[in-house]
Amino acid sequence: MTSVVEAVREPPYGNRHRSMRYDGPIYRPPSEADSLLVQATVGCPHNLCTFCMVYKDGVKFKVRPVSEIKADLIEAEASYGRRVRTLFFPAGNTIAMPAAALAEICRYSYVIFPRLERITVYGSSQYILRKGPDQLKTLAQAGLGRIHVGVESGDDVILTRIKKGATAHDHIRAGRMARAAGLDLNAYVILGIGGQDRSETHARETARVISEMQPAVVRLRTFVPKINTPLLADVQAGRFKMLSPHQALTETMALLAHITTPTQVASDHYTNYLDVAGRLPEDRDAMLEALRRALKRDESAFRPFFIGVQ
Repeated sequence: MTSVVEAVREPPYGNRHRSMRYDGPIYRPPSEADSLLVQATVGCPHNLCTFCMVYKDGVKFKVRPVSEIKADLIEAEASYGRRVRTLFFPAGNTIAMPAAALAEICRYSYVIFPRLERITVYGSSQYILRKGPDQLKTLAQAGLGRIHVGVESGDDVILTRIKKGATAHDHIRAGRMARAAGLDLNAYVILGIGGQDRSETHARETARVISEMQPAVVRLRTFVPKINTPLLADVQAGRFKMLSPHQALTETMALLAHITTPTQVASDHYTNYLDVAGRLPEDRDAMLEALRRALKRDESAFRPFFIGVQ
């Protein structure tokens, strides 16, 4: 599963048709709000991240039969065919789907949706690496265009603590491998995921990893503890010290100051204290100045602490 939970909702094209099947939670990034959602996998094959509540209720990872996925695509085409420009294949780690099957449904989608411009999936670094260069290239040639990757942090201590299943080096290798295959990367960073004791290291090491991965977009989320997660238990027990709004904004400044690769920064999430977005390096100074101004506001002016339920 990538990053903090992004969205919970019915597919934007509706779920009125009997043959459209959805199993378990359906999540998608905000940037896929206008995409057709057709489920290709169920659950997440890793499902150990301590900050993630999405599939902790017993949903087991499985790959849906290609015939069922095609049937859903046909059903969607009958109602929305010429409207579909972007397509997102949930669930939490669809890049783990066998490459031949994922490539088949990608190619099929471009055949039946005449105006389709992009196909996107979630994919963790460990499963990108398992695909390898040849299978990733096959997927890109079949029409897969974008992978949303939960980097979360570039600090190996934090990655171990949150049981991400990947190291900083894994993230870098996966990013380079995907880009070499022709795939676009959106990398997710969780501000504050290292707590107060790792904040400076988190910012510095994450900037280093992002700089070496060279994603097209870096998407910022701020850590919010979620119900039924190990990390919430750590917060409540005092073992994990969350960042205050000012500390989170300071960490954001350090992150943005040290990213050296050209990339787009997006802050499109309800967890963030400030919507700071722009292009690096062109807009770096403007983003940093916006953060400095925000730091002059009293902390009571920012959203309160809350426990996430989705």
